[in-house]
Amino acid sequence: MQNPRPARPDVHHGVFTTATHWGRYRVVVKGGEVRWISPLDDPEPATIGYRRTSYDQGRGRVLRPMVRTSYLQNRDTPARPRGADTFTPVSWERALDLVAEEIKRAHNTRGPSSIFGGSYGWASAGRFHHAQSQVHRFLNVAGGYTPSIDSYSYAAMARIVPHVLGTSADEHLRSLPTWEEIAAHVDLLLAFGGLPAKNAQVNPGGVHVHRSRSGLRMCAEAGVELVNISPQRSDLDIDDAQWVRVRPNTDTALMLALTYEVWAAGDHDAEFLRECCVGAEDLVAYLSGALDGVVKDASWAAAVCDIPDSTIRDLARRIVGGRTLITVSWSIQRGDHGEQPFWAAIALAAMAGHLGWPHRGVALGFGTHHSTGTRQRKLPVAALPQKVRELPEIAPIPVSRIADMLLGPGQEIDFDGRRLTFPDIDLVYWCGGNPFHHHQDLNRLVEAWQQPRTIIVHESFWTATAKHADIVLPVSTYLERNDVAYGRYESHLSVMHAAVDPPGEARDDYAVFADLADRLGFRREFTEGRSADEWVRHLYDTTRDDLAAAGMPIPDFRTFWAAGEVTIPLPEPDRRADPLALLREDPMRNPLTTPSGKVELTSATIESFVYDDCPGHPTWLEPQEWLGSTAAEHFPLHLLSPQPRTRLHSQYDQADHSAESKVRGREPIHVNPDDATARHIRAGDVVRVFNDRGQCLAGAVIDPGVRSGVVVLHAGAWYDPIEPGGLDAHGNPNVLTFDKGTSKLAQGPSSGTALVQVERFDGPLPPVRAFDPPAQDTELH
Repeated sequence: MQNPRPARPDVHHGVFTTATHWGRYRVVVKGGEVRWISPLDDPEPATIGYRRTSYDQGRGRVLRPMVRTSYLQNRDTPARPRGADTFTPVSWERALDLVAEEIKRAHNTRGPSSIFGGSYGWASAGRFHHAQSQVHRFLNVAGGYTPSIDSYSYAAMARIVPHVLGTSADEHLRSLPTWEEIAAHVDLLLAFGGLPAKNAQVNPGGVHVHRSRSGLRMCAEAGVELVNISPQRSDLDIDDAQWVRVRPNTDTALMLALTYEVWAAGDHDAEFLRECCVGAEDLVAYLSGALDGVVKDASWAAAVCDIPDSTIRDLARRIVGGRTLITVSWSIQRGDHGEQPFWAAIALAAMAGHLGWPHRGVALGFGTHHSTGTRQRKLPVAALPQKVRELPEIAPIPVSRIADMLLGPGQEIDFDGRRLTFPDIDLVYWCGGNPFHHHQDLNRLVEAWQQPRTIIVHESFWTATAKHADIVLPVSTYLERNDVAYGRYESHLSVMHAAVDPPGEARDDYAVFADLADRLGFRREFTEGRSADEWVRHLYDTTRDDLAAAGMPIPDFRTFWAAGEVTIPLPEPDRRADPLALLREDPMRNPLTTPSGKVELTSATIESFVYDDCPGHPTWLEPQEWLGSTAAEHFPLHLLSPQPRTRLHSQYDQADHSAESKVRGREPIHVNPDDATARHIRAGDVVRVFNDRGQCLAGAVIDPGVRSGVVVLHAGAWYDPIEPGGLDAHGNPNVLTFDKGTSKLAQGPSSGTALVQVERFDGPLPPVRAFDPPAQDTELH
């Protein structure tokens, strides 16, 4: 079947609109090519979106279906490992036949649990052409698969918050205050992990108008005291913000000491602790040293966190001296025992008397994407249904345990009070996302990636994931298909026009899955008789009906498509629905959904799990690697790998804007001047960053805004080993990060826990080949 081409006014010339996770854009097309992309009506446009044309139609596109050569020759025993093989172009007919055969084989011989449906990442902002929805719908109709659960971004938060507050992480995010509310009602904003402006460039589904930078300035101008508790100054980029240069992975110790100091001074909210919390006595016994003989006071935390004890005592006084909001970045949970800082922040806010008051207390995850700080509503905006038939239940695996699963079929792990058994994965079907960006310890992932018989990938570009696949199917980008975008908690729907044709033989994911469904005998069930454009209109019409029923009318599809966007008339928020405010008002009539009905400063449920790495109350547990450990004698620098400013995760790394940020073609690494001087490193030098897990090259940037003992290598540089498991030439930090679950409770990623050494690299520089296609053989017949 031919790929259905989207309808548009002129295939060669025109001005179109589109939407991305980082904003709305005007797209200028001449001669059938995208010539320019510019922001639409946005006073603070994201830096990611500038000069984008080199990405979508530049080098590195997958133009034909490709099969790993030795896999094509012998699927049972390929001659060369994944990542070290050539690829052979084949026809769409042959590629689809191969994929259909492998899905049938896996189902018939090993069962549906042997297929891992991998899809993780932001992919398209569109409601229909959303890779995760497409692949999961297809695999469900095919008979089932092993899915993943939770996220790399906030798995620890997602598991601890329901136990402590009785709400989901998403419900908590919807209760966060707006920038206007913070400016009007908060005196002190204590930001653990800061409030990085670069993170707020993006929002799942899109951003209508960026407001985070102006919102932060509004708070500063209103007199809100801003405290950045982070190893990086830039994590809260306001001139008057206080910078507390905490050691990485020690935030929990600082929070516990602040909690103790508030209690010891007699400034705690005894009534709230008594009426609205459980376990305060046990927590105080721990903090006061009654349980282990160690008083968790400012002096104790000063030694752990490497900051003055006077700073800690001053913060404790200020926390109770005014209306305080404590924010905790998602970045902090990406470390060993990542559940603890969220629990400790809740305990601090409870002890200080700020929980349950409007716009105060805790805001876990505030600033991690653009929707936090704005009015938030969960609206009935339709998406492609993923589950269309009832299937036998297959237990999902925690998303960051992929390598464990592939390397340990049949092994059991603890997970939030349950025991999970890893399935024996025979086939991986990956559509959307790039695990060779977001997974930790990539050399271990490469080893794990060799275990399945078959790996199938839909990709637009030759990412490392595509280069480590067996069958690569070329798919279109968002500029090459029609869709509707809706940003999480935004008040607008945006048109995404197909501005150009897909290059080469690329098709959209839906067309690929429809043809596969045809071969497997369930095309009608998968497509429901609709083309891609008919699905787009159907989802809009469904949304329109649901919004009208909720008293939020929007125009018909034709009007929407011509206008480029519609505004959804949102009702005013009802802050009285905040569970913590209702709890404070009347604990007996308004209990939380925790087992006790109260805030659980000590959780009997978690205590009953008897996890040595997640006790029953907030606890300081030393990370396996940190600057206070013996491992620092050999690897004395703590590696931070935060999100980048010039791209979304690994997306657009080969676009102009990201390329211009490189140092001699490598990802920049930010080094404190003292650490650079001790290693004879100057700005612009290429350095080798290494530990026992791996090594990579990076370009040195001397940065006094990074505390000593810390280096910063942003995530997202495309993985580029000069040989399998060898030196990464481009600067991907995940060749260095730690692959261990945060704890048995959440099994989240510990990628923020990594010690390294850095040295100047004086040898011949290997070329950066991250964006080059792999070597190709001629087509086999």
